[in-house]
Amino acid sequence: MDQLIDFILHTDDALISLVADNIYKAYFILFLIIMLETGLIVFPFLPGDGLLFSAGVVAASTEMNVWVLLVLLITAAIVGNTINFYVGMTMGAGLKQSNNYLIKNYLMAHVPKAEEFYAKHGGRAIIIGRFFPIVRTYIPFLAGIVRMERHSFMKNTITGAVAWITIFLLTGYFVGEIPWVKNNYGIIFLSLIIITTLPLLFSLLKRLLKKMTTKI
Repeated sequence: MDQLIDFILHTDDALISLVADNIYKAYFILFLIIMLETGLIVFPFLPGDGLLFSAGVVAASTEMNVWVLLVLLITAAIVGNTINFYVGMTMGAGLKQSNNYLIKNYLMAHVPKAEEFYAKHGGRAIIIGRFFPIVRTYIPFLAGIVRMERHSFMKNTITGAVAWITIFLLTGYFVGEIPWVKNNYGIIFLSLIIITTLPLLFSLLKRLLKKMTTKI
């Protein structure tokens, strides 16, 4: 758990240090983080986009093989979504109806946004949702609750995983050796988190303003 927290707070330094110490452990932790972010609704805060970019940057300057990493992380993303789908299918209805304070106000707090996203995009939400933090954690869970057809779910899950992992990982890999990127990595990492979160923040703000206007 300590290494997981270190990855989140100091992703590039922690990953470089881990690769130097044990490259197989580095592969495993990267696999685990990507799988957990999309596999369990208790981990929507994990920095998937920034982590993928970081892994690509580190792979460009270490012994880590970016192509092995690409296959490994695509697999992690698919496994995570599949786990989340079946959790939603077996436990989702009960969790949605739970009156437990923590479940209702924290664990399930993002479900309405995911429902809105799913209603707007249908099956494509599985693909599009990959590029939106928090939403990507809840969309497969919601797909399980509504019992989306398995073949359609898996097709969209695989397509979304390949697109998401490839874009962020290989972008980091191919621009990672550029001096400006190396010197401003921290800013780039934070910018990725902010940019990918903005659509969700704007949507939440819009809903809040709408509620306030309705009350007035």
